[in-house]
Amino acid sequence: MSPRSAAVNEELRRRSRERLLQAAVELVGERGYEATTLGDIADRAGSARGLVSYYFPGKRQLVQSAVHRLMHRTLEEALEREPRTEDGRERMARAIDAILGLARDRTVLMRQHMAGLLQAEGFVQCPEQQRLAELLRDTVARRGSRDTGCDYPMLRSQLMGAVYAIVLPNVGMPISPLRAELFRRYGLDWELGSPPGAEAPGGGCDRDLSRFFATEPPVTGQSK
Repeated sequence: MSPRSAAVNEELRRRSRERLLQAAVELVGERGYEATTLGDIADRAGSARGLVSYYFPGKRQLVQSAVHRLMHRTLEEALEREPRTEDGRERMARAIDAILGLARDRTVLMRQHMAGLLQAEGFVQCPEQQRLAELLRDTVARRGSRDTGCDYPMLRSQLMGAVYAIVLPNVGMPISPLRAELFRRYGLDWELGSPPGAEAPGGGCDRDLSRFFATEPPVTGQSK
């Protein structure tokens, strides 16, 4: 196989995997985890059903990877939105608001995700989860942590606890008191980030998730 053919095949595999991730997020958000099959995901993605197992050991691994991708890209978008900032307090506020906003806006999806984390296998160590962890570690470091090895797991556990509180059926808490407690813990002013009631740029529950999943071929210059 020529190097060009190998590159084309690699790009096709990447796009196929991305379509499966996007389809998993969409379907679990619409139907829930149990009502979504691997066949459903493959059909939504326009992929052969046998191809799913080529990329993922099973449905839970696929769904966790898909949700971690959504979380990673949502967090990245919030941190890098205009006006860009290197201020550690503002970036911490944006990170907290991004994760709480996902729990509020995509409650079914995040409820299913949190339930999956309680299964025996726990976190799926996938590239998406690792990228999410890297962003949160960087956020903690920019906030001024002298020990990210300790402070990152603490932030992660605090965010997970808040998400659980939001997505609990029938007794879910509103965002404001949870946000207030997290902001108090990290010494953040209420006006930082995206306060409830003040929609962030590009905020709201956007139904089109395609920007988080690179399913289109890259734009390349044409040789003359």
